Amino acid sequence: MDLVFRALADPGRRHLLDQLRERNGQTLGDLCRGLDMTRQAVTKHLRILEKAHLVVTQKRGREKLHYLNPVPIHDIADRWIDKFERGRLQALSDLKKQLEGETDG
Repeated sequence: MDLVFRALADPGRRHLLDQLRERNGQTLGDLCRGLDMTRQAVTKHLRILEKAHLVVTQKRGREKLHYLNPVPIHDIADRWIDKFERGRLQALSDLKKQLEGETDG
């Protein structure tokens, strides 16, 4: 999970993920268009994203297509966000019951 957090810490890498979220299956050339980064910098960022399993690739002839893999982000949400949310929702439910005069049992 450390690799995922490190990968997400960079705004350039988050921008690449946003591009893939908008249109999955892009080539390196597609991803470079409109960016203020060199092709080599984009390649380096993609390697980091691949190492964190946030991007997966598939060869199509001579092209390498890049796809967003949402599983690591879901795992972060499951581990770090959902648990906190569950507690908050339980507290709201308990408060609602107390305010409405409900009791357990």
